[in-house]
Amino acid sequence: MADDWATFGADLHLELRGQGLRDGLMNALREAVRSGRLTAGTRLPSSRSLAVDLGVARNTVADAYAELVAEGWLTARQGSGTRVAPRSAPRPAPRRAAPSGGAAAVTPASRKPAHSLLPGTPDLGSFPRADWLKAARKALMAAPHEAFGYGDPRGRIELRTVLAEYLARARGVHARPERIVVCSGFVHGLMLMSRVMRERGVREVAVESYGLDVHWDLLGREGIRMPALPFDERGTRTEELGTGALDRVGAVLMTPAHQFPTGGALRPDRRAAAVDWARASGGLILEDDYDGEFRYDRQPVGALQGLDPERVVYLGTASKSLAPGLRLAWMVLPEHLVDEVAAAKGDLDWMSGVTDQLTLAEFLASGAYDRHVRAMRLRYRRRRDQLVAAVAECSPGTRVSGIAAGLHAVLELPAGTEESVIRAAAFQGLALNGINRFRHADVPRGRDALVVGYGTPTDSGWAGALGALCRALP
Repeated sequence: MADDWATFGADLHLELRGQGLRDGLMNALREAVRSGRLTAGTRLPSSRSLAVDLGVARNTVADAYAELVAEGWLTARQGSGTRVAPRSAPRPAPRRAAPSGGAAAVTPASRKPAHSLLPGTPDLGSFPRADWLKAARKALMAAPHEAFGYGDPRGRIELRTVLAEYLARARGVHARPERIVVCSGFVHGLMLMSRVMRERGVREVAVESYGLDVHWDLLGREGIRMPALPFDERGTRTEELGTGALDRVGAVLMTPAHQFPTGGALRPDRRAAAVDWARASGGLILEDDYDGEFRYDRQPVGALQGLDPERVVYLGTASKSLAPGLRLAWMVLPEHLVDEVAAAKGDLDWMSGVTDQLTLAEFLASGAYDRHVRAMRLRYRRRRDQLVAAVAECSPGTRVSGIAAGLHAVLELPAGTEESVIRAAAFQGLALNGINRFRHADVPRGRDALVVGYGTPTDSGWAGALGALCRALP
């Protein structure tokens, strides 16, 4: 039986030591259990399989198993095989006595919040599992064998083709499949762009006054400076690009369709000013279209990329429309950047997961994505309306803004109260962010406000989250 090893090998990785084979096997198994390498409940190979693997007689393994069962290291049950026995949990260390004056204090930081209204996450309980499974089954059955090999770092052509069609129809993006690069989230796309910009000599990238520090930190690690664009009641002042402290920037990172976190859309004159600057200077606009599908009280605001596809890098993601755990996003690139970005992706992370790419391609092509987005748009609009109504009832003086689109709202607060309201919410078991959590370090503190994400809670937790918010508001 020349192929016994391939057929019966159990891969238990035991090193036999001791006077005899039986004792050596018992000692090796005891040590594997004692060290935690074999945990309670782990099923061991049959005596026949392990005997072939170790090159010993089957009776040697059977006798060792029987002895370890008798000692309490293993259990054996008909139909369940031989398993590692449960071990007694270590006795917990005695608690220190609380300081005099009563029970030990419990701070908000030591509690796990019962509810979250943090922005940036959709309702994960609404992920369309049945439709996704149907699309996955169809996509996998139709996939050619070569799809499961090393492929194009830009991503599967099936996904890039349907993305080009969808983005043109739904977001006004000028896209061709060969100019799309699939990546593993917006941060991954920004990482690729930061490498390419660095190689091109870009040392400064303008950013908005309010945004995400994870993006700023990523650019900073590439040695890129990030001067902040001024901000006023009409939004980001793009007319300042190329002037003063912004005269040396080679790119600008923006959320023009729905500014995060303030919630407004970039006005037409300021959209035009950004594109004019990019054309005149040769700079780039990095457009983060993080929740472009969700519009409630107005016509959709088209992507800025449609104004000049050769100067705007469009970055979109499935993280808000479906789920961040999919790790699927895309870049629509100017023609002169495609090869450089694809090469950078090949250097860092050759390709994104094929099965999810194929599934999303089928999900888009079948119309299931459009149906899901429409259903979620209605769900989130109801939540937004419930949030506005609840705040109007429990805190009539609180103004709610940024609600025409997206998955979050901004609740204005009296000056100097942002931190105290967040602490009050924490005592109610509610996680909240204030707007100053997203303020650029070079921007003076302005208004106090809460950034309330109404997409995050599940349906069962939504009422509780609203109640906790109302109890925390002034």
